[in-house]
Amino acid sequence: MLQVNKPTSEINRDFAEADGSPSQSLTSYLEIIRRQFPTMIAIVSACVILALLYLFTAAPQFTSTASMVIDTRKVQLFQQQSVLGDIAIDSATVETQVEILKSENISLAVIRDLRLIDDPDFIGSGGGALGAVVDFVGRLFSDGHEPSEFELTRKALERFEKNRTIKRLGLTYVMEIGFTSKDPRKAAKIANAIADAYIVDQLEAKYQATRRASVWLQDRIKELRTQASAAQKAVVDFKTANNIIDTGGRLINEQQLAEVNSQLVLAHAGTAEAKARLDRMNNILKQDIPDANVADALKNETIVKLRAQYVDMASKESIWSTKYGHDHLAAVNLRSQMAEIKKNIQDELKRIQESYKSEYDIAVTREEAIKSSLANAVSESQLTNQAQVQLRELESNAQSYQAMYDNFLQRYMESVQQQSFPITEARVISAATTPLIKSYPKSLIILGAALFGGLLVSFGVAMARELSDKVFRTTSQVEEELGTNCIAILPALAAPGSIGKRKSNPEPDFLRYVVDNPLSRFSEAVRSLKVAIDLNSIVRENRVLAVTSTLPNEGKSTLSTNLAQLIAHGGARVILVDADLRNPSLSRALRPDSKSGLVDLVSHKAQLDDVVSVDPQTGLVLLPAGTTSKLLHTNEVLASKPMRDLVALLRSKYDYVVLDMPPMAPVVDVRVTSSFVDSFVFVVEWGKTKIDVVRHNLRGAPEIQDKLLGVALNKADTKLLARYESYHGRYYYQKYYARYGYVE
Repeated sequence: MLQVNKPTSEINRDFAEADGSPSQSLTSYLEIIRRQFPTMIAIVSACVILALLYLFTAAPQFTSTASMVIDTRKVQLFQQQSVLGDIAIDSATVETQVEILKSENISLAVIRDLRLIDDPDFIGSGGGALGAVVDFVGRLFSDGHEPSEFELTRKALERFEKNRTIKRLGLTYVMEIGFTSKDPRKAAKIANAIADAYIVDQLEAKYQATRRASVWLQDRIKELRTQASAAQKAVVDFKTANNIIDTGGRLINEQQLAEVNSQLVLAHAGTAEAKARLDRMNNILKQDIPDANVADALKNETIVKLRAQYVDMASKESIWSTKYGHDHLAAVNLRSQMAEIKKNIQDELKRIQESYKSEYDIAVTREEAIKSSLANAVSESQLTNQAQVQLRELESNAQSYQAMYDNFLQRYMESVQQQSFPITEARVISAATTPLIKSYPKSLIILGAALFGGLLVSFGVAMARELSDKVFRTTSQVEEELGTNCIAILPALAAPGSIGKRKSNPEPDFLRYVVDNPLSRFSEAVRSLKVAIDLNSIVRENRVLAVTSTLPNEGKSTLSTNLAQLIAHGGARVILVDADLRNPSLSRALRPDSKSGLVDLVSHKAQLDDVVSVDPQTGLVLLPAGTTSKLLHTNEVLASKPMRDLVALLRSKYDYVVLDMPPMAPVVDVRVTSSFVDSFVFVVEWGKTKIDVVRHNLRGAPEIQDKLLGVALNKADTKLLARYESYHGRYYYQKYYARYGYVE
């Protein structure tokens, strides 16, 4: 059994449960692509064609590249000779050099050296068709005066900086200089010129800085020379004023003090030595005869001889005294001689004593004199030390000025050498050469970008079209949005000269289309509508059928007429009633000469048999609307008891009563007929009628929605329909139904 008004059937529920699954989302996107495929292909093709046109018309550009490195070893080699105090190369320094390469000074130097202000590529529009147009427009709006050299230079500079590229390669000390031009040789020439201009600029900067430093150093050296001379003169004058004389790096008073101190030590030692000799001599004098050790210590030959004689005589005297007696004359003589010798020894010792005493007195006197000299030297040294404090300050100033003078003089000599031997840290490691392959436009990249961009734009347009396409195109849309079944999809019927036109009256040929073309797709769709009516008759009686729509010109009259023709052609008794009293287009198309009709029957001014007409081929009975131009309240006519009685009469005499009703949106006539209509067939124009309009009208008429048999999508474009629902498409019908004799 067909559940016409049960959109929440098991099949629909299964589809609803699958809507949120990833596979369903992917399927929905694929469906969008399939539906919008021609649009997407057109957009992608347009993008690719534009890219091809650009590739064919754009002038090829060639890029030549030179590489330059900042040589840190060269910096370290000459760093100690640099007057300007070069610093070590770091990342910030390299980035600074990159910005210097980008500066206007370098660019203007290249423009000036190569005379680029005379080059049309730099002062013209850039060449090509677009450039010619720009030149022409510029000449139209120009005031006619010739541009100045400054204006030409600024224009060339702008074009120059646009085509120039400067970048650092990674974290290295290498800088890449590139230039793009339509002439490959010119690109290489300008890239090398940029590198040369940078090196010349660096050399010139160093030369100018060194020259300025040399000039400043000369003035500073003169000033320091004067200051050093004044400081040295102050030292000499101070020494003269304070009697400070140095010899061999030492002050003379310090040298004298050291010498006197040394003499005092020696004098003190001599005095002690003389006193020791004198004391010993005094001890010797206390003896009668000095012993042998003393005699030897004195080292006096006289005393040694006298003592030897004395000892010899003493030995003889002892022998003779023992032999001859103590009083013997010989012994007495010997003793007399011994006394004489002893006296001589004592005299010699006294003489030596006097000599030692004299030496001692001299030593003491000398020591006292040296002490006095030392005291005087110490006194003078104290005075000199006080003056030396100021002297050392003066000498320190003199040494500082002299050191500064020597340092600046050395740097001045280095600056003079650097002026004659200029160096730069940068050097070219790879000169620019003439490129053999164009760098722009890159055909593959542009085509790939055009294709990718076309795909993105086309998909965006497809999504926008889908989101903005708020019309009915598929049966699923009808079921989801309206909660009812889509019982038929009728293809659009095109008559000669009617394409793109909307007419207020249906075409006469279209009203008999199912009779004239029984094997067409349209006829088959009307048959599916008849099947739905018959199946629904099992649930409730479906003898009085009303065909309506939301808006005019959706094809409800054509459908109602063809449905009635189809049923009547099958042998049933059918009457077609034109109930559109506001706009009886059906009556004007089929019975343009009728003077009476439905209005006259309701008002009891005519009989049924007098106003109806019968189609001789199908037996369809037609009841026209009659004269409706003076009716103001057509809804009252349709809602009246005579109208209900008339429908009851027609129900008794005919198997089917098909009412061609007015549209729902402009008038309310349809709503008043729900009491005597069994089922409503709602016609929606495929791809035209807005979903929200249909939904709003059906929600506002629940009495019609309760008796709604279903929706018929009319005027479907079969070519487009195949992209929305393949089983409704041309391919499906042509491949399978054509074998059963169905034709378009």
